[in-house]
Amino acid sequence: MSKNNENTLVPRLRFPEFVKEVEWEEEDLGTLAENLDSKRVPITSNQREKGTIPYYGASGIIDYVKEYIYNENLLCISEDGANLIDRNYPIAFSISGKTWVNNHAHVLKFENIHTQLLVEKYINSINVEDFLTGMAQPKLNRGKLDIIPIPLPKNPNEQQKIASCLSSLDEVIKAESQKLGVLKEHKKGLLQNLFPQNGETVPMLRFKEFEDGGAWEKNTMEEICKITSGGTPSRTVNDYWNGEIPWISTTLIDFNTINAVNEYITEAGLQNSSAKIFPKNTILMAMYGQGKTRGKVAILGIEAATNQACAAILLKEGFNTNFVFQNLAGRYEEIRELSNQGGQENLSGGLIENIPISIPVNPKEQQKIASCLSSIHELINIQSQKVEALKLHKKGLLQGLFPDVNTPNMG
Repeated sequence: MSKNNENTLVPRLRFPEFVKEVEWEEEDLGTLAENLDSKRVPITSNQREKGTIPYYGASGIIDYVKEYIYNENLLCISEDGANLIDRNYPIAFSISGKTWVNNHAHVLKFENIHTQLLVEKYINSINVEDFLTGMAQPKLNRGKLDIIPIPLPKNPNEQQKIASCLSSLDEVIKAESQKLGVLKEHKKGLLQNLFPQNGETVPMLRFKEFEDGGAWEKNTMEEICKITSGGTPSRTVNDYWNGEIPWISTTLIDFNTINAVNEYITEAGLQNSSAKIFPKNTILMAMYGQGKTRGKVAILGIEAATNQACAAILLKEGFNTNFVFQNLAGRYEEIRELSNQGGQENLSGGLIENIPISIPVNPKEQQKIASCLSSIHELINIQSQKVEALKLHKKGLLQGLFPDVNTPNMG
């Protein structure tokens, strides 16, 4: 690819054979495609006749039905929903063959499949909030959809080249994401089989050298550890912050081993608050939060103080840190269900103390299980990083392969 910055409507990156081509055109989306919204038909869940035809909503397939209303290559773009802002899923997606679409996704037909693919990639790469109406329920209505500016090369061969490049990268990302999913499912299966389930005293799978090891001991967390928490020095006293003592909050709890630090406190901040220093290898559990953080666990890779939202789990002698960590990490949903109910669901020290946990008597068996699960966890981390790197690469390509038309980028 070559760089070209001479014109405002020329991409920063361009394939060599198109460097001397004229600059790109900018057209409103409404002029590029035929809108087929009038053919959409919503069907309530209790009225749908089950079948094999994909039934699409704002973010993709939501069911399968018996009949179809479309049978061609089309582009769907979300019409409403929080995802237009949150962008947890693509808001533009291509469909083909026999399909049914409800009234929550716009349906567009293009003369050229490569134009359709470029529009899909472009729409998913930009921020469309300036085109939305509605506060409680964001909506991209037909009028606003039609005026979204789309930059396109005039040469159809250049369109095809870019579409093929981005589609190939999407296939790689899809394949690597599937590998990640397989690894996660494999670990999930191991967690279910390497720990006793449903009142059993031994696991379904056991390493050969421990097959005659007898029943595991049933405990509660209170019997194998001491549970406490930290605190937060006053934010109004400058002498309490910007010191040399690492201070951990729940924003870092998703890491397997916490070595990164957000902030540091001083000795004065430590002494004038409930914050306390915990040793390396302390297990931390997030106790508060309506989101996904509550119930997450991590291991301290450094000596550090924590805030009051982190439960510090200090194991007694004879219990393997990584074994207990893997056990708790694999029971995330179960532990979240234990939360106090109310305005803000949370986990208390008392609730954590009552969590049941079965442990093999032989420390070597604890270590063997912990090492097995840690190896899988490391493979998952490596694969996750690979997928994220590919997504970052795609983001850079999208920014380089499309010219800037003053439409806000998702960043």
